[in-house]
Order: sequence, then structure tokens, then C-alpha cells
Amino acid sequence: MADEIVIDIEKQYPAGATVRANFRLKLEAGSAAILFGPSGAGKTTLLRSIAGLERPERGIIRFRDEVWFDAARGVFRPAEARSVGLLFQEYALFPHLTVRENIEYGLDHMSKAERREAVDEIMASFEIVELAGRRPREISGGQAQRVALARALAPRPRILLLDEPLAALDMPTRTRLRAELRRLLDGIGIPSLVVTHDRTEAMSLGRQIIVMAEGEVRQAGTVEDVFRHPADAGVAGILGVETILQGIVAAYDAGLARVRVGNAEICAVLREEPVLNERILVCIRAEDVTLQCGRHHADSARNHFCGAVESIERDGAVERVSLDCGFPLTAIVTRTSREDLGLAVGTSVTASVKATAIHLIRM
Repeated sequence: MADEIVIDIEKQYPAGATVRANFRLKLEAGSAAILFGPSGAGKTTLLRSIAGLERPERGIIRFRDEVWFDAARGVFRPAEARSVGLLFQEYALFPHLTVRENIEYGLDHMSKAERREAVDEIMASFEIVELAGRRPREISGGQAQRVALARALAPRPRILLLDEPLAALDMPTRTRLRAELRRLLDGIGIPSLVVTHDRTEAMSLGRQIIVMAEGEVRQAGTVEDVFRHPADAGVAGILGVETILQGIVAAYDAGLARVRVGNAEICAVLREEPVLNERILVCIRAEDVTLQCGRHHADSARNHFCGAVESIERDGAVERVSLDCGFPLTAIVTRTSREDLGLAVGTSVTASVKATAIHLIRM
């Protein structure tokens, strides 16, 4: 059975900043929901409010059938009574305590025998038994992540809250531990909320996502749907959509819109019939653009744009290719693909995008 969390709060700060959040989530056991957005969007404030570390000025927070906060009724359940597990980006392990002692921290309500049994069990499940007598400075980043998760889970919380759990790591370690964190979250059997501003982490860790910007929730839904169908240009930009163009609807037939962008025409699926000459935004993800040298025979399922390479920039394991197709367009290719195609600044190419991969936003 899914656990439901209901949030409708407003938190104000003396400097004038306000964080507002209003959404309802159903969280399956072992599933993760992502609080996503740029720095300063209000994600950590929202997480701390859920944890009971911040007290909003108005609203309600409910988990399952328990009211954790209700400003109108004067209800505020303290953090220790909410049964949440917390994991911060620095992991906050106590340097003077051993791994076992770190995990035991917060289990004072148990007897000595119960504590030992609980810690033995969770150390075994996280495969860190051999680290029991070591201190944090004597273990690796991946081991520290496991210990911090084990400590957060030892009291058997009903929900786990993670605030930028990989942000403090260098990029190679972050990439390596991302998959392990996903595996650990899938295996613990309790729902989790994960704060991140990293698009790759959001897509790899979460099943649901809440997008925040400037202190407000802008969109919520499944990760796949939100990334494919951003609600507006602001959300599209936050989600990292590389190409966002303004166009005008030139024609519409059987769910397919033809949008004029400069001298080019782009075909895309649109469920609701627009008004001719209506202004519309065209969103194209770089990973949905394929490149071929020269011209390509047109087909009904794809858009084909002739253009030239303006720049090529390395972006980790891939390369980002900026094109001039009469409008700016970005594609992502591997280094091998770039070499096979012989791409360089000035190379003539055909960029292809499926009509179903293009997202239109009515203005």
C-alpha cells in the first residue's frame, strides 16, 4: 500500500523570501520522489519543514493519517515524533565515534541487547560489518554513504529524507555512487524524498518529481512525464531542455501541428487543437536529435533540418554540438560518433527529430 504525504505550506523569512508548496504524493515502499530545482529554489526549506526542523507560518503537513503540522489548529509534531530518517549531503558522521557507535546513535530508547541486534542486522544488510570498529576518516566515500544511510534507517523510520546526498562528492565518485544509492533506496523498503539540483540524479534516482523554482512548486508528476512534457518555458529551462524556440502555428491536422520558426517549419504532436497563428513554444531535447552528414530523404515520422555545426563542446562522456539550422539547435553525440561523422565547426549536417519527441507549450 502506498503512503500518502500531503503538503500545503507557506514559510516566510525575515529577508522577505517566501517558500510555498502545495502537492500530494503517493509513495510506494522503496520508491523515491525527487525535490528538484536550482539552488535557492526552496527545496531544503521544504524538506526541513517535512522533517520538523522548520515551522511554516501557515498550512498543513500530513503523512498517512497523521497530521504533523496544522497552523490553523496549532498542531506541530516535533521532529523526534515524526519517525523520519535524515541524510544530509555531508553525511554528518561523528568523527570521534566508530561506525557501530555512529549507527547506534539515536537508539537510546532500546535496550543494549536490542541496539546490538538492530545494528548487527542493518550492518549486515549494508555489507559494512567489517567496518564496525573503524572511524569515519578510515573509510571511503562509498562506505561513508552506506554508514550514513544505515544510521538514518536504524531507528526504522517510516520515510527517509535525503538532502543533496551526493553533492559533497567529486564527480567520478558521485557518478560511481549514484547507481549504488539507487540500489540501496530500492532495497530498503521505505519511501524516500531526495533533494537534488542535478538532472542526471533526478532521472536516475526518482520515480516521481516535484519541480521548484523561486520558492514555489512549478510542476509535479512522474519523472518521465515531467521531463518529456514541462509545463512552461521556465520549467523546461530548469529541467535542462537545450532548445526552446518561439514559433507560430501554421497548420493543424489530426493531432499534428506545423509550427513556423523563422523560415523553417517544425512538425510536432499536439493533443489540443490550436488557433492558427497562435504563438507557441517548441522544446527539443538534445538527446532526441540525431545527426547525419549531407542531406537525408524526408519521411513522415521525422523532421529533417539542414544546418551547419557552429561549435562542439565536451560534456563529460559526451559532446554537445551546437547547430545553425535557421534556428539554434543542440545535439548530443558520443566522441566516437563525432569522429565517425567527421564533425567539425562548419560541417554541413542534417539534424533529424521525431515529431513525437518534440514538446509544444501553448503560451
